[in-house]
Amino acid sequence: MVKNLLVLLGLSGLAVCELCAQAIKPYGPLPTARQLQSQEMEFYLFTHFGPNTFTDLEWGKGTENEEVFNPSELDCRQWCRVAKAAGARGIIITAKHHDGFCLWPSKYSNHTVAQSKWRKGKGDVLKELAAACRDFGLKMGIYLSPWDRNHPKYGTAEYNEVFINMMREVVSRYGPLFEFWWDGANGEGPNGKRQLYDFRKYEKTMRSMAPNTVIFSDIGPDIRWVGNEQGIAGKSNWNLLDTAGFTRGQGAPPTDSLNSGNMDGKNWLPAECDLSIRPGWFYHQKEDSAVKTPEKLFGLYLKSVGRGANMLLNVPPDRRGLFSAFDSASLIGFKGLRDENFKNSLIKHGGATVSTGSGKGLLQNLTDGNDQSFISLGEDYKNNYIEIKFKEATPLDCVVLQEPIQMGQRIKEFKIQTFNDEGMVFEINQSTIGHKRIVSFPKQLAKSLRIYIMDAKATPLIGELDAFMINENLIEKD
Repeated sequence: MVKNLLVLLGLSGLAVCELCAQAIKPYGPLPTARQLQSQEMEFYLFTHFGPNTFTDLEWGKGTENEEVFNPSELDCRQWCRVAKAAGARGIIITAKHHDGFCLWPSKYSNHTVAQSKWRKGKGDVLKELAAACRDFGLKMGIYLSPWDRNHPKYGTAEYNEVFINMMREVVSRYGPLFEFWWDGANGEGPNGKRQLYDFRKYEKTMRSMAPNTVIFSDIGPDIRWVGNEQGIAGKSNWNLLDTAGFTRGQGAPPTDSLNSGNMDGKNWLPAECDLSIRPGWFYHQKEDSAVKTPEKLFGLYLKSVGRGANMLLNVPPDRRGLFSAFDSASLIGFKGLRDENFKNSLIKHGGATVSTGSGKGLLQNLTDGNDQSFISLGEDYKNNYIEIKFKEATPLDCVVLQEPIQMGQRIKEFKIQTFNDEGMVFEINQSTIGHKRIVSFPKQLAKSLRIYIMDAKATPLIGELDAFMINENLIEKD
């Protein structure tokens, strides 16, 4: 009976409660299949590219001559080689920024690559990127700004149909897409008017065309903005958000809500942390010396992916149409730091043993790399704990935890304690876990480590657990 119910829930036969007496039921708002796939992406690239690359602007005016866009050596395969080597799992490109310039030959605009002299008007950046992503095993996403400072119909009811037709073009020509990005910016068009965006119709159109594509905006419907452009999620980060009464753009939820979510929110809306590897979003040669270092990116990884969010790192191509050597070197260095610091599992490679205070639970579920399996700490979880015992005193400064979010986000507060022969020597308190929580702390020499769940919305479940000794110099103080 239990096994049959677990199959219906889409869970493995091992994903049973501590006493194996009954199936654990999902709790609260739950992620959709497309949201689960999105959170598994964890780290991927943003790339801002267009006329601004050649005019040194961040927000184009929409009056730029199309011929200004003329990359001399555009090579989307180079982007993908670097992205793949950096461990990124996809690339989202600004197919149309606020200036209205389309990186594909759209039938619904006269401000596109077709009007430029690049590739003699026969070029298509999106087509080249889509092909390169397929070849390198990366997923592709598209940013399409509703604001258009060039289109003559912007500010009229007709423009909503123009925008919908543009969405149809990019989805049908360059899909499947893993993510579609809607910016909330809404300024004036060339006629001095602002547009009343028909987001309800946009969303309905996207759902019918690309049901497996997650949609990003301030209020989703699938992924929410984290409330800043520094790549930092809240120390408490709920995958839940209340969106009733809010709109995209100026009517978005408060920044603190976007950053931390709402503990009892009605909608499953995980955060995505967008940031740029440079001070700006488009390439500017003067910023070559200001590229974020691998060490800085690693620290931001801990504050984004390490707090249960996704990390969307912008890497803008230069005027040649290539990722610069400065950006590429930093990305590869960032990958090296992640590999080096998370390669030596103190549980899997250190001969440690894992148990619970009650002595119950399928502990292999904690280290099997299967996000569908988990253990329960039971209804009496406050009197229970997970314990890691090392063969000898072991230096460590990092614990990684995951909840099986397909069962809902449950844990409100937990603590980690380390012990030596004389007893407990260190304790750190933390809040939410979600998809992944990377907890870093001052170096400890421990014979054992315990994790206590202090408060939860429902029976707490843990899906994965690990411990590491990472480079202390990479841990930034909050």
